Amino acid sequence: MNEDTIKGNWKQFKGKIKEQWGKLTDDDLDVINGQREQLVGRIQERDGIAQDEAERQVKKWESDNKYNW
Repeated sequence: MNEDTIKGNWKQFKGKIKEQWGKLTDDDLDVINGQREQLVGRIQERDGIAQDEAERQVKKWESDNKYNW
């Protein structure tokens, strides 16, 4: 699944992302709008974690859910 597919199905992905990262708001998800780098940055900001940890979490989530940006 590529970035265009994710952007096209963003509304479906938003729910799954909120399940995983509950601190993200609807406004955060609107800003992210299917952009992987934005997702990593918002997770880093909201959870107060290092960028490499946010990246690790997103990679694991992608693997668990068979999503690829």
